[in-house]
Amino acid sequence: MIRVVVVDDEALVRSGFRMILNASDGIEVVATGDGAGAADVVRRELPDVVLLDIRMPDVDGLTVLRQIQELPAPPYVAMLTTFDTDEYILTALRSGASGFLLKDTEPEQLAQLVRTLAAGGVVMSPKASRALLRSHPGAGAPQDADVARVGLLSERERDVLVLVAEGLSNADIGTRIHLSTGTVKDHVSSILTKLRVTSRVQAALLAERSGLLSHNDDDGATRETGR
Repeated sequence: MIRVVVVDDEALVRSGFRMILNASDGIEVVATGDGAGAADVVRRELPDVVLLDIRMPDVDGLTVLRQIQELPAPPYVAMLTTFDTDEYILTALRSGASGFLLKDTEPEQLAQLVRTLAAGGVVMSPKASRALLRSHPGAGAPQDADVARVGLLSERERDVLVLVAEGLSNADIGTRIHLSTGTVKDHVSSILTKLRVTSRVQAALLAERSGLLSHNDDDGATRETGR
């Protein structure tokens, strides 16, 4: 059972997410709340996944994210936003968030996104990530340094990086390209080292900046669902 905590300042959002997720097999929303005391709820409930509103009037999502990341075994956190160009998203991703969801995500996709998060995958839609990169000066265009770092990867590592950016877990990547989960884990570790990043999300953003994912975006692939 995947344990989920939903943190949002709007009661309607909290109740809607709870209803949708609790109706899905293998997922249970164990608590909901607003920003105040959210870290204490996470500490008490020990969820696998936290869906966290990035903009809240009492305690903002970035503060809650930092508090969660200080826990001994922090859960996977996806930031919730109503805008795909939210100015705080890049900061959240750099601070340890495992991706972000738009609040108007289709209900039938939500459970799969939570499963992707719980498996260690990246949750980030191509449309939203491109808008995010464009909204930060110098972040959206391919950078020589980013291209050079991606160039350090072997062909197999580049294949793995593309699948990481699609949101797949290590096990799903292994199934896709016929490798053991352990081998994929070794590739991911090597990728993070060569790219000089500390998380899968940061690796995905760098892959996007370098232009590695452009052919996937053109054919309409979606990284949001990990399909």
